[in-house]
Amino acid sequence: MGKKQGKRTKRETETCDSRVDPGAGTPAPAPSRPSPFDTVITSVRSSRHLQVLIGLTIAGLLLRFYNLGGNSLWLDEASTLTFARQTLAGIWESTAGGEFNPPLFYWLEHGMLLFGESEFVLRLLPALLGVLTIPVVYLVGKEFRDRDVGLIAAALLAFSPFHIFYSQEARAYAPMLFFFSLALLFYVRASRSDETRSWVFFGLFSAVAFWMHFYAIVPVAVLILHALVTRAGDIRRDLRSARNPVISVVAFVAASLPLLIVTVNLFLVRTSSAPTFGVQGFDVVYQTLLQVSGFSDLVMAAFIVLFLVGVAVTWREDRNGALLLVFMMVLPLVASLALSSRMPMIPRYLIYLLPVYFVGIASAYPALYALVKDGRAVYLAVAAAVLISTPFLATYYTTPQKNDWRGFSAELSGMTGAGDIVVVLPPYMAQPLDYYYSNATDETIELGANTGEDLRAIQEQYPGRQTFYVVTWDILAVDPTGDALGWLDKNAEFSGQRMGIYLFVSA
Repeated sequence: MGKKQGKRTKRETETCDSRVDPGAGTPAPAPSRPSPFDTVITSVRSSRHLQVLIGLTIAGLLLRFYNLGGNSLWLDEASTLTFARQTLAGIWESTAGGEFNPPLFYWLEHGMLLFGESEFVLRLLPALLGVLTIPVVYLVGKEFRDRDVGLIAAALLAFSPFHIFYSQEARAYAPMLFFFSLALLFYVRASRSDETRSWVFFGLFSAVAFWMHFYAIVPVAVLILHALVTRAGDIRRDLRSARNPVISVVAFVAASLPLLIVTVNLFLVRTSSAPTFGVQGFDVVYQTLLQVSGFSDLVMAAFIVLFLVGVAVTWREDRNGALLLVFMMVLPLVASLALSSRMPMIPRYLIYLLPVYFVGIASAYPALYALVKDGRAVYLAVAAAVLISTPFLATYYTTPQKNDWRGFSAELSGMTGAGDIVVVLPPYMAQPLDYYYSNATDETIELGANTGEDLRAIQEQYPGRQTFYVVTWDILAVDPTGDALGWLDKNAEFSGQRMGIYLFVSA
């Protein structure tokens, strides 16, 4: 019998193996692989850091979307709408013709107009990308040092008054920061691993950030400088060590070449004369640090100390990382200080400092941990980030944060009548005014003026007409001599003001 069994044919064996038999001779089925969704759920359930990060992101979403359409559009946001209404080609022509903002954000807002022109719709994209920046900053901190640093940095951004404010503004600052944060993430990865793919992604995301806002070129240049400085020894020994940084530069240039050509011309225009607005001198440094720290001198002082501690802690283990923190904070501020006498400088242009600033502050955490020796201290640091922002949040949503053109226009409509003259100083302030006020409905005549001579000409053209003069302090940017204000002082009566919008009525 044993001999017969040993001579079973292959066919007989296959037939036996194919039976549904719970016996020992049947092979066990291979275990099913978990789905990507199951993998994510398992990771979240097993990681307290991911749970806190999700909570921070949800909190950041609520803070950035709550009352998103509550404040009136102000000049810059109304200007966004003006450009977004153009065709895609027209937007590019405006940039090439001298508009001081790249076209990408306007192109995206052009698409958003499919959903309407409300304040909420115009601010939706910056708010969304502002929320998404929170987990990206976590990844930057994690890549730079560890999960604790990433979590603290994400908490600082989630509750940052500066970032919340500009995430609720229909301008390119929050979107630019999102893409620059991605570029920074891949730069940190590339500097650690030297993977060509990471260098390419660094160059490409840097280009997208640049297409969002011209000032993104400053931190990108600083990162390239950091790469060359930290690799200087290797490059001297073997030029091939510069290959990957060069690849990232090529990727950046290839993706942004048309805009680079335009940028050179705009830079020459902007530096051709002294600026008539913006912050100048050392005040650029002070105001920038004050605002990115949450508009509080006390918090600013504490943050600067923590940042310096973070640099010192990082220096002991990672000198290249410490140099990255110093380069990214110091060089843009020095450049802004030097250029402030030749071109406008405003703290919001340096919003790209936030991820490095917060990662540097969070890098002081190991010093705190060394004192308490308790892993739960990271959650206390996160709680501190929340508490620090409480005074700002207590009033932010209950008081107007921008020029109240909505309320002003309602009052103006109640005062004007058919045939009255409405003069806007300077004329471009008609953009936010006309978003809320209709001279066609009120049957008024709306005009613009820059100087006292313009005002005299209007008075002569419409003698005896009731005239309302709508004025903001921007008039001093186009008329630094104060001629227009002097004319109003002599020929009109001050009627009142609303959040920086002043109304004069003909005497």
